[in-house]
Amino acid sequence: MGTSGSKNLDSGSHGGEEREENLDQAGGQLYVSLKMENYKLKGELIPHVYGSVPLVGSWDSSKALAMERESTSMWELSFVVPPNHETLDFKFLLKPKYSNTPSVVEEGPNRLLTGGTLQGDARLALFRLNGDEVLESRVFIKADRVSPFDLAASWRAYQENLQPSTVRGIPDVSINAVPEMGAENGSSASLELDLEHYVVPAPAPANSGLVYAANMAETPRSLAHLGVFSNTDSSGGASYSNKDAGVSVDRPATIKEMEVIVPDPSKVYSGSGMVESKSVGTFSPLQKQDSHRGLFVDRGVGSPRLVKSASAATFTADLKLDSETKNAMPAAAGAVAAAAVADQMLGPKEDRHLAIVLVGLPARGKTFTAAKLTRYLRWLGHETKHFNVGKYRRLKHGTNQTADFFRGDNPEGMEARNEVAALAMDDMISWMQEGGQVGIFDATNSTKKRRNMLMKMAEGNCKIIFLETICNDERIIERNIRLKIQQSPDYAEEPDFEAGLQDFKTRLANYETVYEPVEEGSYIKMIDMVGGQDGQIQVNNISGYLPGRIVFFLVNTHLTPRPILLTRHGESRDNVRGRIGGDTALSDAGELYAKKLSTFVEKRLKPERAASIWTSTLQRTILTASPIVGFPKIQWRALDEINAGVCDGMTYEEIKKNMPEEYESRKKDKLRYRYPRGESYLDVIQRLEPVIIELERQRAPVVVISHQAVLRALYAYFADRPLKEIPHIEVPLHTIIEIQMGVTGVQEKRYKLMD
Repeated sequence: MGTSGSKNLDSGSHGGEEREENLDQAGGQLYVSLKMENYKLKGELIPHVYGSVPLVGSWDSSKALAMERESTSMWELSFVVPPNHETLDFKFLLKPKYSNTPSVVEEGPNRLLTGGTLQGDARLALFRLNGDEVLESRVFIKADRVSPFDLAASWRAYQENLQPSTVRGIPDVSINAVPEMGAENGSSASLELDLEHYVVPAPAPANSGLVYAANMAETPRSLAHLGVFSNTDSSGGASYSNKDAGVSVDRPATIKEMEVIVPDPSKVYSGSGMVESKSVGTFSPLQKQDSHRGLFVDRGVGSPRLVKSASAATFTADLKLDSETKNAMPAAAGAVAAAAVADQMLGPKEDRHLAIVLVGLPARGKTFTAAKLTRYLRWLGHETKHFNVGKYRRLKHGTNQTADFFRGDNPEGMEARNEVAALAMDDMISWMQEGGQVGIFDATNSTKKRRNMLMKMAEGNCKIIFLETICNDERIIERNIRLKIQQSPDYAEEPDFEAGLQDFKTRLANYETVYEPVEEGSYIKMIDMVGGQDGQIQVNNISGYLPGRIVFFLVNTHLTPRPILLTRHGESRDNVRGRIGGDTALSDAGELYAKKLSTFVEKRLKPERAASIWTSTLQRTILTASPIVGFPKIQWRALDEINAGVCDGMTYEEIKKNMPEEYESRKKDKLRYRYPRGESYLDVIQRLEPVIIELERQRAPVVVISHQAVLRALYAYFADRPLKEIPHIEVPLHTIIEIQMGVTGVQEKRYKLMD
């Protein structure tokens, strides 16, 4: 608190006159902290302090000041001593909490504190209880000289940052009545009739156009290695060449030369039962030290968290993790990290890697589901990639294949399709061996022979879960077919839409003649789940944290088009001061934005039948939503700003000046940095998972009014941005980010209502 002189008085007093002189020279008022520590103190006995002015004013034990519990064994009382009472005469006592029995006063003479220096022995306080029982407590006394300016500044900060909230009494779920006709928000809050007037460019990369989901899948590196093609991939931007046998540019040189082996699909998979599915991750036992072992969990910036034996006297934090172990640990916190470590301690090696193998007829939403699941798992912190076999086929055999290529009685076509499936599977397994965690294998995989081939390749390498998508709604199938003709590279060179449509329907009929539903192994069946209503999910032999999360995610997803509007609260008073955290009200500019936002929501969502407004529990978001009428408002604790811990209410300049190590740690890795007694971005992601699930489940528009760190994490999910980019995503004040969700994926539009 800006002290200029400090004394720790727990070991007696020597040279008191010299110390008192030093404190007097420092000027200001005396700040005293009294602490008592006792591990055996019973809960019904509360430590108190009593004595002369200014503590109590009399030696009446009934007026003694109670000490506050600081921890299970420590009690504390602090106060500022007026300049004319810098000699304190006091003692400790124990008062019963519930009974009227007499208090127990410490043994020995009174304690005398003069000018911040304690006379006599300050280390122990002895209390004689019943009979000969003596309770011994350690005593710590600290005195600081504090300037009146520091005291005034502390009080001012308290008044500014800890003022009562203006939104107390507002229920967690509320709805404002629609005002009578003719009510106006004021001319300053009015908006242009055409909302497009406020559209601003989204920062790159942005999902502002239609993107064919398969093009965003993993780039086939095995084909580049074999010198099959030479081009620049549309999604990854990596160039390939067949020079010198076509060495892949995105595959490490340490990987041995690839030899593609296509197992005989006629051989039935003969695994001895499906083992329990496990979450993805890994752990590393520590090197033995004094016969003790521990577990290292990569928690990011700061000291590693070590779990050690209670009898361990020493422990080392100088750990060396092998690259495979470190890469396989998810970049996550909380439940994800805990599940990963637990499963790695208990599960077989192959369960460290999970393969989700799609199954289903064409135009059933497999690729869209694969892309959505990939985005979700990446956002949670799992290293996940999407391998689309159709992309391999187009690069290997071209895009001009007719429906005859997909006939079940075409041996050349069958062999070619099995070959590219094996290439994709081999690529996925090789990537897992380099540290990948979850692979999404996207293809029809419509026969048992194909699936047996994949299970044989996965033996000892990864755990397979089949994900079958079934749709019986002819209207949805027809819509998907038409979208496929419009977007798929297979028909990019087909000028006649109707001819392409007929060819694809013939291809679909060829698949239907040989299709065999999944009945083997571990599987998830999504039946008529596209619309999100009247559908069902069937699961078989599914267990473990990550498979369970996948099932829960799939249960709540659908393709109903609806907008999601993300916006920060209006400018707050702490925004003006440059202070982080806090719970202050809106500034004048923030109040104006709240009115403009209300007008925007009314115009934008007027055609919608229903919508809801979500805010955090902090008053700046609740006040921003208050002018919005006619829609239910829900407060989410999960939407609260990142907890800045001890840095709450500070400016970044103050953190840099007073906590330089914390400032530098945050600067080095904002994603993993955790504020002291606060949160990291990874912590925020963990608590936002229920919000993401509910946003996926909602069928009506949602307006989310929250905070910068929270909206960065939410936006990263929808935009499929890497975790490392989350702390740097641009989410400015007084700007609305509209996320449009639907069958064509996710598109983004931004509106800036005011500067």
